[in-house]
Amino acid sequence: MTNGKINVQTENIFPIIKKFLYSDHEIFLRELVSNAVDATRKLQALSVMGEVKGEIGSPAVKVSVNKDQKTITISDQGIGMTAEEVEKYITQVAFSGAEEFVQKYKDKSDAVKGIIGHFGLGFYSAFMVAAKVELVTKSYKDGSEAVRWTCDGSPEYTIEPATRDERGTDIILHVAEDSLEFLEEYRLRDILTKYCKFLPVPIYFGEREETVKDDAGNETKVSSPALVNNPSPIWTKKPSELTDEDYKNFYRELYPMNFEDPLFWIHLNVDYPFNLTGVLYFPKIKKSFEVQKDKIQLYCNQVFVTDHVEEIVPDFLTLLRGVIDSPDIPLNVSRSYLQSDANVKKISAHITKKVADKLEELYKKDRKDFEQKWEDIRIFVQYGMISEEKFYDKAKSFALLRNTENEYFTLEEYREKIKPLQTDKDDRVVYLYATNKEEQHTFIASARNKGYDVLVLDSMIDPHFINHLESKLEKASFVRVDADTVDKLIKKDEVIPSKLSETEQEQVKGWVEQVVDKEKFSVVFEPLDEKEVPMLITRPEFMRRMKDMSALSGGSRNMFGELPEMHQLVVNANHPLIGKVLEEKDEEKKKNILKQSADLALLSQGMLKGEELSNFIRRSVELIG
Repeated sequence: MTNGKINVQTENIFPIIKKFLYSDHEIFLRELVSNAVDATRKLQALSVMGEVKGEIGSPAVKVSVNKDQKTITISDQGIGMTAEEVEKYITQVAFSGAEEFVQKYKDKSDAVKGIIGHFGLGFYSAFMVAAKVELVTKSYKDGSEAVRWTCDGSPEYTIEPATRDERGTDIILHVAEDSLEFLEEYRLRDILTKYCKFLPVPIYFGEREETVKDDAGNETKVSSPALVNNPSPIWTKKPSELTDEDYKNFYRELYPMNFEDPLFWIHLNVDYPFNLTGVLYFPKIKKSFEVQKDKIQLYCNQVFVTDHVEEIVPDFLTLLRGVIDSPDIPLNVSRSYLQSDANVKKISAHITKKVADKLEELYKKDRKDFEQKWEDIRIFVQYGMISEEKFYDKAKSFALLRNTENEYFTLEEYREKIKPLQTDKDDRVVYLYATNKEEQHTFIASARNKGYDVLVLDSMIDPHFINHLESKLEKASFVRVDADTVDKLIKKDEVIPSKLSETEQEQVKGWVEQVVDKEKFSVVFEPLDEKEVPMLITRPEFMRRMKDMSALSGGSRNMFGELPEMHQLVVNANHPLIGKVLEEKDEEKKKNILKQSADLALLSQGMLKGEELSNFIRRSVELIG
């Protein structure tokens, strides 16, 4: 037996490991299983290179728990270690055997590329949950003897001969009193599912029971080790080997609680100038932003790292789902480091380009199908166009606009469509839009009667999107269809004369202000077509858009979000009813006509509620009675 002292700079590194190495103690199982997988992959690589004699069989990793003895054991059938190697790799903290292995064999075989070896202090994560750790190992090398390494959490350790018939390693954790939760099978299974679901070596934990029939039809229940991972996920395969059903099945495997199929997907496979594989799925994205429960998952050589990929991919791509796997993304480092890392920037730019290329391909291949999917992906595309300049440059050719007739146009097509009629006196092309076809029907109808076309822009991101388009498109402005009277939405040189003099307008204005809330409405007169309604409600484009934009970014902290609602009550100076009011001698009847007209305008905007609505209904019944 050999006694020794672990080569560390501080007298006792283990309290530091336990408290600071990883923020989440459950990571210990990821680290130890990853090491076991590495040991197995090394054996497979050496076998491919002819450096292992005989057949290696089908090596696997097994995790087991013994609640009575308070132990967790991680066993592999990999290359194992000699006593000298245990001294070298285990007692010198942070000396990565995986790194040395890859350096030694990197030019000899592609098989070494999958060695994980990025976790450094991984083995010592065991002490986050264990009061004592035993390691029993036997090297694959001929004539090797098994050895046992034991440490109780102090820098002192022992190495002694052990008994083990087969090559490989067992790591036995004697679980500490403050970590007994990890002796529960469900807890370990959850951790294995989370971090080790796609590791490239079979991992077994617990038993599964199935019913089998013999030749006579008799049923018998049989127990066998339960496989907890998929060693060959689809992102490790070539797209040519996969069917659409394979991609859909993998999506369900990633997100078992999501019952909708993805719209389409992108298979990533890059090996220069960085390594990147994965599959990104386009789900149906709702009109309102929601907290994403199903996120993109980041892996490193098939080891789950995180589903917080905000620093690795642009914000708009976080609306997608799927898997990104890259050994070139540094692990366990700060977000600020990730943001400045050259490889991360290259990976981010590449994924953005691949997504844009895929969307363009789908648009060109089958425009009708693309239009049918548009409402499910448009928030994603619009968000990308707002936030990423290079994505905008690609997307402007396939981004679509939909009008109230459910017709779809590219940005260029739509500009050409509306330019003849919707160019104002300053030579600006005016894009009219509605946010709610039902509520704004009156305004849409008035615009269409003038020959104008109206878009539907009804998502939370649309105010930001049209702001962005106004900065990008030449001489273009977007105006909501209820922002003003139809003749002022697109200002032309022609002027419609008013049937009321300024004195008459002031007189009627005073009466109108008596029947509406002056705090909420400013009364203005416009000489509209006499066939238009007598009164209508408008809301100035700038203030309304600013409030809509502030709502998406947390309006309470924004000056526009705190401003009160302000509308214009537009009185049609040319409507016969307004002329009738001037002639009416009965003050009560005059007031009722104006109140009824104002309430009709409010009702058309869904703004008449409560007692005011009840009074309106009563007056209406009296008028027709």
